Amino acid sequence: MNIDILRNISLFSSVKESDLEKRMAGNHIYQKCYMKGVTVHNANETCSTLDIVLSGSLVAYSLSTNGSATTMFQFSQGSVIGANLLFGENHSYPLNIYCLTDCQMIHVDINAVLEFLHDYNFTLHYIKSISQNSQGINQKIAMFTQRTLRENIMDYFKQQAIIQKSSVILLPMSKRQLADYFGVQRPSLFRELKKLKEEDIIEINNHTITIKKEY
Repeated sequence: MNIDILRNISLFSSVKESDLEKRMAGNHIYQKCYMKGVTVHNANETCSTLDIVLSGSLVAYSLSTNGSATTMFQFSQGSVIGANLLFGENHSYPLNIYCLTDCQMIHVDINAVLEFLHDYNFTLHYIKSISQNSQGINQKIAMFTQRTLRENIMDYFKQQAIIQKSSVILLPMSKRQLADYFGVQRPSLFRELKKLKEEDIIEINNHTITIKKEY
């Protein structure tokens, strides 16, 4: 792995190059590629590394007793996984984490993280990733308990528009997976998307969504 890859990640921007090289040489920091469809972490597996997504898209999902999957969180380039688990009383992943596409990830073991936490900038970014995780949980709670499906759909599209810097967005998951993400059946999602299209709020072209009006 090239050290320049780490230098381009804000988490490591102020960590001494010699410290990064030492940890890379000891295989405490390593890069790994995953194929589409691979499960990176299983629910109840012990979290022992801090993971950074270099490329690709992943989801965290839960399985019910009848075998149906509910998508809880989505991860893409720049996402940090495991920061909230490494030092908790319970170190286990609560959900399965699965690759929607081919992915490249950086893994940093707990000993390297402990050393890097002496760096002020690393610590700030680490705390930020924990905060983002908490905000994601709060959004999911609100999605299930407070907002309508239409509000959740438009909020998700607006978030993707900000991430992709365009009102024309490419859905990073299938509509089936999107229905799982919202915790609804596919027909319910399709009906709401159809209504939004008929009201000229969005345009739908396969996996591309155009936001035409503010909602």
